[in-house]
Amino acid sequence: MTDPDLAALVRRADPDRFLGALFAPPEARRWLFVLYGFNHELARAREVASQPPLALIRLHWWREVVEGAERAHPLAASLRAGLAGGIFSAAALTALIDAREAEAEPIPDRAAFLAYARGTAGGLARSAGTVLGVTDPDALAALEDLGTGYGIAGILRAAPALEAAGRDLLPQDGTDPATLRADAARLLRHRAPRQGLAAALPAVLARRDLLARRDLRRPAGPAPRGLADRIAVVFAGLTGRC
Repeated sequence: MTDPDLAALVRRADPDRFLGALFAPPEARRWLFVLYGFNHELARAREVASQPPLALIRLHWWREVVEGAERAHPLAASLRAGLAGGIFSAAALTALIDAREAEAEPIPDRAAFLAYARGTAGGLARSAGTVLGVTDPDALAALEDLGTGYGIAGILRAAPALEAAGRDLLPQDGTDPATLRADAARLLRHRAPRQGLAAALPAVLARRDLLARRDLRRPAGPAPRGLADRIAVVFAGLTGRC
């Protein structure tokens, strides 16, 4: 998959992380786009499947790619190249796939929901940090927490649109969304390690979403990011304060 194609895919499918990736060094940015494209394919597994078992089949297809199977998919070759070059960890990518399996069934309670957010968005931020060269365990843990907080805020923001589409990623035990906002806010208190800044910048948007409570006001779907959102990310990226 060519670099312009990768960039276009991520810009369309994951604009928040795309904006953050622009602050990565060019070579690392390319691999971030591969990683985020892979994450998009995992997220699509349940979106496009008419039945949960079909989503699990799609996830297994990507598991086989990570394990070395050759597949005629524009992203698969780039993913395999990243694995062969040591850019990605097969174990980390497999963990992202495993975490997505939770979407095949209703998420039972808050504990399972938090584990799901950590395994998906949190694990993705940690993997992005390793692409950027972060090796310190505490720094990687901070990125994972920031990613988890972003994931929780993102689910809350998208909840009305998901409900309209017949999907629900919120815990089914009646957990108050305010409790989940508090969970996200606690995780988002971390400051990003400088080297992993590009992986952490979506947290800027999550903090803004929690303050605005935008998730309660758009039953037709989350509002598009506005100029103020983009300026906030650019400011954080230029100053290194996230």
